[in-house]
Amino acid sequence: MPNAKPTKSSKSSTQQQSKPNRKQKPQSSKSGQTAKPGSLTALNSARSVKRPSATRQHPSAPSPKSAPTMNLPTSTPSNAGPAETETAADQAESQTENLTEQGFLPVLQNKKFLTLWAGQVFSQIADKIYLVLMIALIDGRFQQDNQVISGWVSSIMVAFTIPAVLFGSVAGVYVDRWSKKSVLVLTNLMRGALVFAMLPLLGFVHNWQPWGDTPVGFALMLGITFLVSTLTQFFAPAEQSVIPLVVEKRDLLPANSLYTTTMMISVILGFALGEPLLALADNLLAGFHIADLGKDVLVGGGYAIAGLILVLLKTGEKPVDKTQVQPHVLADIKDGVKYLSEQPRVRAALIQLVILFSIFAALSVLAVRLAEVMPELKSSQFGFLLAAGGVGMAIGAAVLGNFGQRLSNQRLGTYGSIGMATGLGILAMFHLNLWVTLSSIALIGACAALVGIPMQTTIQQETPEAMRGKVFGLQNNAVNIALSLPLVLAGVAESMLGLKLVFFILAGLVLAGGALSWYISRNTGVSNAS
Repeated sequence: MPNAKPTKSSKSSTQQQSKPNRKQKPQSSKSGQTAKPGSLTALNSARSVKRPSATRQHPSAPSPKSAPTMNLPTSTPSNAGPAETETAADQAESQTENLTEQGFLPVLQNKKFLTLWAGQVFSQIADKIYLVLMIALIDGRFQQDNQVISGWVSSIMVAFTIPAVLFGSVAGVYVDRWSKKSVLVLTNLMRGALVFAMLPLLGFVHNWQPWGDTPVGFALMLGITFLVSTLTQFFAPAEQSVIPLVVEKRDLLPANSLYTTTMMISVILGFALGEPLLALADNLLAGFHIADLGKDVLVGGGYAIAGLILVLLKTGEKPVDKTQVQPHVLADIKDGVKYLSEQPRVRAALIQLVILFSIFAALSVLAVRLAEVMPELKSSQFGFLLAAGGVGMAIGAAVLGNFGQRLSNQRLGTYGSIGMATGLGILAMFHLNLWVTLSSIALIGACAALVGIPMQTTIQQETPEAMRGKVFGLQNNAVNIALSLPLVLAGVAESMLGLKLVFFILAGLVLAGGALSWYISRNTGVSNAS
């Protein structure tokens, strides 16, 4: 009887049936973590429990086993019962909590991510100071008075770049096969051990005859650099693959923002403060009377501390089945390439990242020429220009981490591409003015954060766990090639076309990448908004 008034007891039972059990264990997110209250996963789970079904049993009707359910009219505010009112209130409260937890706060409350982030801080700083350490050792042990240091440094850079091109994709395959936590820990500890071993080995070969024109000690440094870079090729995809395992999907954008901010700060600390930090470390350990001991301990200790911190990391990844027969490495690489060919959004994000790193590699070369033609600067002061880009990117990453979840990743990438192109256009027109140039480069850096971080987040969100190592290995390979080619081509293009035209060409490349991402996002029809 539709118009029968339900009794008090039946009304109470209806509320209890409609009201979800608040002690019920939340469903797990895709990353393998328990969903936090207020997260999208928990909210969707709650909605699936709280929403009344289309066919609901009337309170006064018999049990479902003895009578069919009936369709009730759509509820209105005047007819809504206590259960429906409470459900709406709970949903509104959950949505409010979801909005207030946006930004860096949920990430900074995540103990697993904090452990990973602490390891990243020490590892990144050691990475950036490593090159400064190599330059200091070359200057103190091998460079002659009539020699320029650039040739020595170029050899170190080549030794650091070759593994990135050769082993990037292969390393990603093995990261998928091995425990990612073990890769993070062992690669840091092994890099630290290599740096610690450098001074004793240099002392051991000090009196050996040179190999042609190359001192044996310098050849040893090239070999150690090659091994350190090879281990880095395994560390990088493992780190990118672990982030989605320890961070909820909705928090990936601020997590990547924090990751990028840390990387930019480490770049500034490494290149701007690397030499004073190495000198300070030498002074602190001067009592041991061992040349360069402080420098060696500072860099090697950074890697070692990172490895020890990451021992505490809990990734929640599935145990590796050692009995499973693994396919050939090339077959896994082909699987990664095939996956990218079948996922247009991931492929577009990767293309934008490649373009982004190409632009910054070109700017690092053009900054020397830019400082040379500016009246206020010398060519050796080009670091001020690059620092402006780093500061801009750090600011952009910080803003993005707090407010970027309100927009889709594709829209952020499009806005960032437009902003970068605008900054490059201003730089082309007014590159002789110091303050306009610094402001333009800072704008380029800030907008680059709007491109790089959302695109990296897109790849993490849309790549399944079993494919992440392969995809990130291919990404690192492509990015390293993108970083290498402009180092050669940018200088040649500038000498032939001039700074103004080259900056306009770079602006066109950025716009092309943004247009590609916008086109693909429209055609897939899938929003990536958090």
